[in-house]
Amino acid sequence: MTDHLLLIILGMSVVTLIPRWLPVWIMDRITWPDWAREWLDSIPYAALGALIFPGILSVAKGEPWIGLAGGIVAAILAYWRLHIMYVVFGSILAVMMAKSF
Repeated sequence: MTDHLLLIILGMSVVTLIPRWLPVWIMDRITWPDWAREWLDSIPYAALGALIFPGILSVAKGEPWIGLAGGIVAAILAYWRLHIMYVVFGSILAVMMAKSF
């Protein structure tokens, strides 16, 4: 019984390791042109935006402008390259102020 359990755990570890390790291994061995490297470097930001934007619109049910206000404030503060804590607290403050109206 414990032998089977150990094999199952080991197998699941390998199965989850392969899709995480394989892209890193491939990316390190390919020399990409500059335009492709710049495009690939922007993918994490695009994916993060795709994950965050629906949450911004659903901060207050029926009032998407409240979340948009917080998102705009966060974008402005991040553009000014402020510390992440200032960006987070600034956007929270903007949402709290927008909710009070």
